[in-house]
Amino acid sequence: MSDAQSTAAAPEKREEFSGQLGFILSAVGSAVGLGNIWRFPGVAYENGGGAFIVPYLVALLTAGIPILFLDYAIGHRFRGSAPLALRRVKRWLESLGWFQVAICFVIAVYYAVIIAWALSFFVYSFDLRWGDDTVAFFTGDYLRLADVGGADPWFTLDFVPAVLIPLAVVWAATIVVLAAGVAKGLEKINLVFMPLLVLAFGTLVVRALTLPGAADGLNALFTPDWAVMADPNVWIAAYSQTFFTLSVGFGIMITYASYRRRRANLTSPGLVVAFSNSAFEVFAGIGVFAGLGFLAHQEGVGVAELEGISGPTLAFMTFPALVSEMPAGPLFGALFFGSLVMAGFMSLLSIVQVVSAAFQEKFGWSRRQSSVRVGVVSAVLSVLAFSTTTGLVALDTVDQWANNIGIVVSAIAMCVLLGWVLRRTEEMRFHLNAVSTIPVGRWWSFCVVVLGPVVLVAMLVSRIVSLVQDGYEGYAGWYLVVVGWGTVAVLFAAAFVLTRMRWRVEPDVYDTWPTYGGKS
Repeated sequence: MSDAQSTAAAPEKREEFSGQLGFILSAVGSAVGLGNIWRFPGVAYENGGGAFIVPYLVALLTAGIPILFLDYAIGHRFRGSAPLALRRVKRWLESLGWFQVAICFVIAVYYAVIIAWALSFFVYSFDLRWGDDTVAFFTGDYLRLADVGGADPWFTLDFVPAVLIPLAVVWAATIVVLAAGVAKGLEKINLVFMPLLVLAFGTLVVRALTLPGAADGLNALFTPDWAVMADPNVWIAAYSQTFFTLSVGFGIMITYASYRRRRANLTSPGLVVAFSNSAFEVFAGIGVFAGLGFLAHQEGVGVAELEGISGPTLAFMTFPALVSEMPAGPLFGALFFGSLVMAGFMSLLSIVQVVSAAFQEKFGWSRRQSSVRVGVVSAVLSVLAFSTTTGLVALDTVDQWANNIGIVVSAIAMCVLLGWVLRRTEEMRFHLNAVSTIPVGRWWSFCVVVLGPVVLVAMLVSRIVSLVQDGYEGYAGWYLVVVGWGTVAVLFAAAFVLTRMRWRVEPDVYDTWPTYGGKS
């Protein structure tokens, strides 16, 4: 221990979830985000429809759940946020933890903006303010999107009040909840929002199923195309969807598990979280495609002829058009965008908590200090980068690189370093089995050490080749280098700098329980 660290203060008693239900709902709230509603249905439709369920379940069982359990084991055994827990595994692993924190920070900064959009459209639902041309309304009237392909600059400080104001509201709410703490803030919000989300979206799904053309939409989604099973890209898509939707590999579940009591079951709640998340994805797919079937029926076209069936295009262009056609459209528009706000906000809280907890632990900040400081800095960057007329392009680019490069690199590094370099996966399996009612066997170690990294490397290589050869969305090459690859460079730089900074709270005072191999 260095002299600088020997003078560090002892860590405070760690916060905890009040019980298993609070943890499960919080973990499900983190996993069930915007991607469940707008990404899964489109991915499934484009990759074999009903046949996609097979590779999706295989991916869930061989990568999603095993890496989720790995996160749980690290966080629960070493009692810290990603940098602290990984440092306690091996001192030099702290940098990987800060890399994960940097990913969460970057994602939080733009993710909050999408929630702000949904909040705006929740208000617009009551008078269907988007009118007949929903595409022009979203990109023109609402975002005031600059023509980055023309003479306008790629970055402006022309702020859009319709985005900036709800964005400020989102960040203010985030700071208040996180400042209240794990049990009184995070847990209570999830205890309220998760049932509300299921009720609101469930009402929308039931109504969508009664609309004319709904059966056509469901047939389009669930009719299996078994020929795609031979396509490696379909399997990569399945692993990608499973991996991203469970919030694994970038610090969230490490942090959440660290707030569980010492004698807390891990595997049973983990299975509940994983399958609840997947069930909600299928549920969302039913609602979305029943609605798309109705829209196709109203327009006199086939479902296959519709455009914009996934991502922000589905949420902010296609769905408003659908709502305008529905009986009692304002009510169901409010339910849809209200669901987006709740799902997004619960995920945002989990993402920012990773950053707040890490800074709280390293620099000795109080919970409120960390929440306010992290929240204010994040809010300022959100406003400057993404509430302007060029915000959509920046958001789209940063999201692509942070998710498809940053998170995947993080997960590969964690599996390889713990499994191959440090050989600590058996210790993690021991910990899971020591505290859980459902034991994990050597299949888990195989998935984490061998299968998971192989699939993740295939995903990473495939995406890098695509981005290098084909670019992205027709954006200028220099822009992708600066904003896209620049984002990845910032992640590595932040990890290096934050690792080098001195701990203000003694990081190595902890008790690892239960004892493994004669070591505490």
